[in-house]
Amino acid sequence: MQGPDQQGYVGFANLPNQVHRKSVKKGFEFTLMVAGESGLGKSTLVNSLFLTDLYPERVVPSAVEKIEQTVKIDASTVEIEERGVKLRLTVVDTPGYGDAINCHDCYRPIVEYIDDQFERYLHDESGLNRRHIVDNRVHSCFYFISASGHGLKPLDIEFMKALHNKVNIVPVIAKADTLTRGEVNLLKKKILREIAQNHIQIYHLPDADDDEDEDFKEQTRLLKESIPFAIVGSTQMIEVKGKSVRGRLYPWGVVEVENPEHCDFLKLRTMLITHMQDLQEVTHDLHYENFRAQRLLHSKDSGKRMEENIKDNTLSALQAKDEQIRRMQEMVERMQAQMKAQTSPASSGKSTHQV
Repeated sequence: MQGPDQQGYVGFANLPNQVHRKSVKKGFEFTLMVAGESGLGKSTLVNSLFLTDLYPERVVPSAVEKIEQTVKIDASTVEIEERGVKLRLTVVDTPGYGDAINCHDCYRPIVEYIDDQFERYLHDESGLNRRHIVDNRVHSCFYFISASGHGLKPLDIEFMKALHNKVNIVPVIAKADTLTRGEVNLLKKKILREIAQNHIQIYHLPDADDDEDEDFKEQTRLLKESIPFAIVGSTQMIEVKGKSVRGRLYPWGVVEVENPEHCDFLKLRTMLITHMQDLQEVTHDLHYENFRAQRLLHSKDSGKRMEENIKDNTLSALQAKDEQIRRMQEMVERMQAQMKAQTSPASSGKSTHQV
């Protein structure tokens, strides 16, 4: 790179540094949704991913309470700072999903929440003050699949088919420590096969560019091969061979959360961190634009229908007015005829008396 004192140097090579400083100063926003049946470790995984406690006062409802419980949307926001970089993280949980006896349309509140965030962003974007728009759109959805389900359940398929055109779905096999490595591989293949058979579009990692280094290309390849991610979550610190690690202690040994030989937790976190910008871009350029186009088309159709209704109402009013005028003219003509008939005999009698 040429320096400022060298011939032919303009200075726009420093533009990436300016963008970097501005982005770091502004901070970043990201919204992650976690969905799946209760007891699959959604809250534990989120706390493990971001090394924080988003649910310090959560109360698990009893079985009787779950019978009457409907799907709720629980959004928690936390400010995370690491080496001067600020991240405004919003985690959207869906307690009550899949817990009822009848789970028909239990994903509707989730669809409505995603559409509401799109609607809010569209409203703010169309307003006068666009400098401080808060982006609460859901950028990614970790969908938890039970390791004991032998593949996708009908509810899993219906959920993903209802949301795959609205959010980036990342399938996750929960509590993978209940399966052997061979069982995990078979389950992954079966889930991917069922996703393809039902024409479900999950989030696909972008291919590495040719100018990227070989390590990044290899990392991208491994991440793609790991989907759906088989994960284990834990916030418990355990002493293993003189080293403190996060994991789960069993009578037969310890499952280390951050050991790639034990689960895909590190790969999931790597995917989320290294492709966070791409998740936001896909949300804005694909899912949000689809929503925006549908709304504009709907508004256009509504405008046409309103215009047609106005024309119809105007035409009906004119026709009613013409009918009223016609009736008034007929009434006037009848009154004139009656007056003429009444005055004619009187005039005849008067003439005879004078003679």
